[in-house]
Amino acid sequence: MPCQIAEIFSSVQGEGLLVGCRQVFIRLQGCNINCSFCDTPVNETGFCKIEQHPGQKDFRQLPNPLSAKEVADAVHSYDLSIHHSISLTGGEPLLWTSFIRELIPFIKGTRHGIYLETNGTLPEALSEVIELIDIIGMDIKLPSISGLIPFWEEHRLFLKIAGKKQVFVKVVVGEDTTEEEIEQAAVLISEYGKGITMIIQPVSPAASGIKSVSPARALYLQQLALKILANVLIIPQTHKIMGQL
Repeated sequence: MPCQIAEIFSSVQGEGLLVGCRQVFIRLQGCNINCSFCDTPVNETGFCKIEQHPGQKDFRQLPNPLSAKEVADAVHSYDLSIHHSISLTGGEPLLWTSFIRELIPFIKGTRHGIYLETNGTLPEALSEVIELIDIIGMDIKLPSISGLIPFWEEHRLFLKIAGKKQVFVKVVVGEDTTEEEIEQAAVLISEYGKGITMIIQPVSPAASGIKSVSPARALYLQQLALKILANVLIIPQTHKIMGQL
């Protein structure tokens, strides 16, 4: 089945545990939730933008939706051998599990396989593709900053499945993030292994209009999580700093 694709490009990962790693990004359109801090357009567009030379923003366009072959051809226009992995991102890529199953066999050649970036709310969809995924960057959506209902049970079921692969958990925080939310997120992660890394990511206020967390507050939230987990890192969106896609 064809898929609505927003962008395909080669750049460095700007978030989470793989910051600085070179990836080919396939940004799938559409999302099942609408976080108040989201800085990524998710509505369908008539064209997919494909950057021809990394970092130069010299895009060509293909009409949506794209077939798996069209996406694979675009991906292979880059030298996959120098890339850490291919990032399936969004939006929420797990809305397109049939397409992902069709695509992945055609995009081999990176050093570490397929990286899935997901909001962590669709456990049944994850189970349909888990055997094809190598690394998972999963979000835990905190209600105080997402503006949404809690997803604790969905996140729990999702992490139970994701734990079969290499996984880390990213938590976006802002001024209104509570101690209780951080502790609840850390406890949830600890249920599936204290070695799973938790990434505290200060929200980027310029994009979202939401006030970010102060350095002192971020350190305090990290301190709370470190009482429960072995590995808790504070990592901002570094691609915003670099001006990268």
